Amino acid sequence: MATPGVSPSLIALAETALAEWGLAGAGLEPKSISENITFRVDAADDTFVLRIHRPGYHTLAELQSEHLWTRALRTAGLDVPEVLDTPGGAGYITLPHEGGQRNIGMLKWVDGELLGTLIQQQPAQLTAHFRSLGRIAAGIHNQSASWQVPAGFERHSFDVDGLVGARPFWGRFWELPALDSAQRALLGRARETIAKVLDDYGKNPQTYSLIHADLHPHNVVVSDHGLHVIDFDDSGFGWHQYELAVALYAYRQHKLFPEIQAAMVEGYRSVRPFPETALAMLPMFLLIRSLVSLGWRQQRPEHGTDLSREIAGACAAARSWLR
Repeated sequence: MATPGVSPSLIALAETALAEWGLAGAGLEPKSISENITFRVDAADDTFVLRIHRPGYHTLAELQSEHLWTRALRTAGLDVPEVLDTPGGAGYITLPHEGGQRNIGMLKWVDGELLGTLIQQQPAQLTAHFRSLGRIAAGIHNQSASWQVPAGFERHSFDVDGLVGARPFWGRFWELPALDSAQRALLGRARETIAKVLDDYGKNPQTYSLIHADLHPHNVVVSDHGLHVIDFDDSGFGWHQYELAVALYAYRQHKLFPEIQAAMVEGYRSVRPFPETALAMLPMFLLIRSLVSLGWRQQRPEHGTDLSREIAGACAAARSWLR
């Protein structure tokens, strides 16, 4: 019987993949049906996450590089996904599916509650949770800033080209059909100014290295052992302020936003330096997140095609920052 939201062919693909890990017949439950398809796998003596990666986003080499980094992060003491290799030692397998191919990986399952859910349930603990998130971000950056990236390592970059270049990673946000002429001119001006500021800022390893790039509270699991960071699918090279901006972005209209930001920065600074010059650039990176999110949404109409609210917010942020 097909599971709602998951095609029979994907169920069959997941079942075939289980056999590659020696887990044929294990329980299979869809958990996240979005860009990647994830399943909970209940085996006889352990529980895992099976991920069927969407086609066209990452090459196999890029996915293997993700595993290289998360293994290094675990070695450094960070609580991040633990890879389950096949009996033959492969971190990923590639199987045919509907005329194409899908890359599939397996991770250890971690029980717990999403930090984003706890924030909703425990509003009095809001700043405490962001203080913890700041410590996590700093721990990740401590590792990545000092890590010697292995030869052949491949991940995308959230640099000037990747954020506001001619072909940004998530689309040419300044050309969205929904923009009127004034909005298009405003976002174009913001884009050009951001590019100049970032070019001048440069890529010092103390401020630019591998980042998670999607470190919002719904990508952190609160387990019995602490805070476990999940979903490194967007991870790549980028500025550390962008990491913080991603975490703060959904809360930028919250009445306690100044306290939320201050708590995250305080947590970060308890683990890693974050000078005032770096903090002063955070509003620009929040604006950048608004802009690249427009490009992301434009490429994913399944999330809704009315971008008027997002466009208004990005334009307001651009006007404020440019002033």
